Amino acid sequence: MKVFISSDIEGTAGITHWDEAEKKHPVYAEFRQLMTNEVLAAIEGAIDAGATEILLKDAHDSGRNIITENLPACVKIIRGWSGHPLSMIQGVDEGFDAVVFTGYHSRAGAEGNPLAHTTNLRISELRLNGVPASEFHVYATAAAYYKVPSVFISGDAGICADAARINPGMVTVPVLEGVGRSTISIAPSVARTRIKEGVTKALKLDRTKLLPSVPDITVLEVVFNNPTDAYRASWYPGAKHIGNRTVQFANRDYFEIMRAQKFILGI
Repeated sequence: MKVFISSDIEGTAGITHWDEAEKKHPVYAEFRQLMTNEVLAAIEGAIDAGATEILLKDAHDSGRNIITENLPACVKIIRGWSGHPLSMIQGVDEGFDAVVFTGYHSRAGAEGNPLAHTTNLRISELRLNGVPASEFHVYATAAAYYKVPSVFISGDAGICADAARINPGMVTVPVLEGVGRSTISIAPSVARTRIKEGVTKALKLDRTKLLPSVPDITVLEVVFNNPTDAYRASWYPGAKHIGNRTVQFANRDYFEIMRAQKFILGI
């Protein structure tokens, strides 16, 4: 079994503040370790379920967060950013059996995490066919484009609820919830146990039932915080500046949506 893991940090058990997610702050080292530990738990769960090949994408900020020393021999890790449109799931193709997401977080505009955002902090909302979308929504749909099911997610309670609506039947493990600028989190040791058990369970499900639908036509809308950013992004070929700081792009091919959001968002 060949499994892809995409790991973020803002949905890691215990995290609350941006200082804990950014390399330049002393407290980052602690949360880098917690992120790594959750990834290792997911890997252990995947191996227990029969995974023999795992590709891991370090998908937070610099792409250089996960401590690699204790990765098992069956794991390859993608660090940094190549510029490929698949971004947080760079490397996914038809050869994978499943995608697992760890440390994911609520979308921009949601209140389930004080660190909620979608891709970057320059936008207030991203929509797919009128639905406010999270990073999970964007990338689970991209995986489905390649016929690869998304079977597991851990993160805050908000993203887990969103994922269950988008892809009913997948295994979700909420490890924290946001209340204003605070979070209520389970203990990291409990999170690791639940993640390991959850990934094992997820990979034993009927994966053919866990493919989110890929629309025949997808309309991407990005609402920027700053109107000048919207004006600049509207010059992407095929994009339209529809007012209220919003840029729209539509295409029948979801890969073109991924390509467009890469340039429109400037990521």
